Amino acid sequence: MITRFWWVRHGPTHAKTAVGHLDLPADLSDTAALARLAAYLPDPAVIVSSDLQRASATADAIQGNRTRLPHSPTLREMDFGDWDGVPFDQVAKRDPELSRAFWDTPGDVAPPNGESWNELSARIQTRTTELAAEHAGKDIVIVAHFAVILSALQNASNIAATSAMRFKVDNLSVTQLEYLHSADSWRVIGVNHTP
Repeated sequence: MITRFWWVRHGPTHAKTAVGHLDLPADLSDTAALARLAAYLPDPAVIVSSDLQRASATADAIQGNRTRLPHSPTLREMDFGDWDGVPFDQVAKRDPELSRAFWDTPGDVAPPNGESWNELSARIQTRTTELAAEHAGKDIVIVAHFAVILSALQNASNIAATSAMRFKVDNLSVTQLEYLHSADSWRVIGVNHTP
């Protein structure tokens, strides 16, 4: 049995800052891109999103006839803590050593009052495992965030966090992963596909 995950990055926020749990809206004015995305995704499928409005509104825009699951706080973007909403250059000036370690050696390093990459990864792996069990053999569309999708990709491909962070994940792109239940293993089908 195979459960297919279609990870969609929410619409753009146009923010030039660290945006984690900060609840900014998405720019969903490109209706043609949303229509192409909705048409590309499988139907039937279940669809779930982070509870942050940029993800939930994107899910609303592409839902179609897909079965909507309740918004999931577990699928939120990485918690940047005190860095949330702060321009990256200001973060680097305020916390030079910590911010360098956070980006260069992702793992246990966390922003002040935020979460580390490893904490994010564990959170996303737990939710993905739950969804695979609850909706085994189905297509699952998940509308989420940049680091969340990279974390899912890292978990599926068993690569280092630094390797996962090299991937590009554009807004309104699709990253497709498959979970093979009998082998308890994953396949990466595609990353950052924009329909």
